Amino acid sequence: MATLYVENVPDELYEALREQAKLQRRSIAQQAIALLEQHVPTASEVARRQEFFERTLRRQARKPPSPGPFPSAEEMVREGRLR
Repeated sequence: MATLYVENVPDELYEALREQAKLQRRSIAQQAIALLEQHVPTASEVARRQEFFERTLRRQARKPPSPGPFPSAEEMVREGRLR
């Protein structure tokens, strides 16, 4: 496992990190790792997000199913407003 040293952390930022760590009952190092995990995507996370995005695009590109013999929801709402 790699080791990360961070120098010249502004006092205000360090105190905020320390306070968050205290509230979460973690060490400052544990809190820093938790924040990094939460906000810095790994290569596998980027790949997962890309796959999700591509699946979403494929779904959006599909032709919607035909409405059949029933009116669409938009038509029913429009009809209800006209009453």
